[in-house]
Amino acid sequence: MHRLVYVAVATVLTLAGAVPANAAPLLRTAPSVAVAAQPLTTTTDVLSVWGAGPYRIGASLDRLAAAGMIESPVATCDGVVRAGATGTWAGVILLAFRHGRLVEVNTATAPPYSPAGAGVGMSFADLETIYGPRGSLISNDAGTATAYLVRVGARVELFTGHPIRPGVGAFQVGTASFVERDFRQGGTC
Repeated sequence: MHRLVYVAVATVLTLAGAVPANAAPLLRTAPSVAVAAQPLTTTTDVLSVWGAGPYRIGASLDRLAAAGMIESPVATCDGVVRAGATGTWAGVILLAFRHGRLVEVNTATAPPYSPAGAGVGMSFADLETIYGPRGSLISNDAGTATAYLVRVGARVELFTGHPIRPGVGAFQVGTASFVERDFRQGGTC
């Protein structure tokens, strides 16, 4: 009987979109390039297109705020609210909500790394080695910035340049309609 209940709950969550049908547990392995040879060992090691820890893409701003999981929310424009994280993620990630839903998680630190082992501080050549044909270099619409983009369905991993040295300075994940569009068009405001 218990097994039937678990199957029913998993089916309902999948159909409701709360759990992606093709979601698999993240394997916590060491990054695959020598630049980031530290093994992933803490709860703040992995940032994926699904989010980071309790900060899941699509999560409600109101729910996270009520749980004390965000700090310093600032409304910008076009229904976008930017905020910091609390707890073990404080100072590690920044969050963007659009119309009350989490659409982007951004970091300028290493860790966290992507499930493939990519992160801040690597070169774009390192990313090409890690992702191969799954990713590509892109430019913004103005042609003034370059980033490395990895698509995963309707979500993306985006690695943008560093302002004073070559390589990755920021790593963002979230919905392509927000993250990629924000990079290509220069922001929502």
